[in-house]
Amino acid sequence: CLPANQERFANGKLVTVQFHPSAQVVMTAGHDRSVSLFQVKNFNLRYVDGIRNPRIQSIYLESFPIYKACFSVDGEQVIATGTHHKMFFVYDMMSGSIIPIQKVRGVEERFLRNFELSPDGSFMLLTGTSGYLHLLSMKTKELISTMKVNGRCTASAFTPDSSKIYSYSKEGEVFIWDVRSRKCLHKFEDEGSLEGKCIAVSKNNQYVACGSASGVVNLYTTDVCLKENRPKPVKAIMNLVTSATCVTFNPTTEILAVASRETDEAVKLV
Repeated sequence: CLPANQERFANGKLVTVQFHPSAQVVMTAGHDRSVSLFQVKNFNLRYVDGIRNPRIQSIYLESFPIYKACFSVDGEQVIATGTHHKMFFVYDMMSGSIIPIQKVRGVEERFLRNFELSPDGSFMLLTGTSGYLHLLSMKTKELISTMKVNGRCTASAFTPDSSKIYSYSKEGEVFIWDVRSRKCLHKFEDEGSLEGKCIAVSKNNQYVACGSASGVVNLYTTDVCLKENRPKPVKAIMNLVTSATCVTFNPTTEILAVASRETDEAVKLV
């Protein structure tokens, strides 16, 4: 099995590999300032056939090493943030236009890197510095409201119904926000966390997974997270020896993937 991006390898570090939400397309993006789309002609759960995955298109963002790129929920746009930039780009796949979002009014940040998109396609959440979270309208890319956690926010995740946001702080606290009112509903401490790194909510809204700098990933039930200040995890996953930098559930909530970008091949399926 050859790489999915066999027809165009990146000239720098890849930061994003994502399948299109509805079409047989895979996207890659990275520090070489490019976003590439490949057609997946022969795709199943076991492999992507790199021999027959022609490149559809590549776009180049001058002087803009990409930190993160993501398809919009409807699959019509690609959102891309840079490593050290206040602005971000929107690639409209329907028109083929590249739209720079130079400034979001009301957002005062030195750079914008991490972001999350709500599952219903309505919101974009920008993670700022000093604990600020900026909620934007996906339609207009304008600021709706700003929230703030104690300390510095390292990761956030929407619930499947887009009604709540879980925000994980560097200090190991998780804040639960109501999207409609933008009020903090509850907060709890992630057990044993020295530094929060990543967070995910399962597609059935039953579990929350928190990954820390120690490599431990704690799994909680959401009902306990909403009630207790120091909940006990139903499972502590200790497969990683370096920081857990990515956690994600599969669509049926049967498998949890945990990974670390700090070493090669540090991916575990639980």
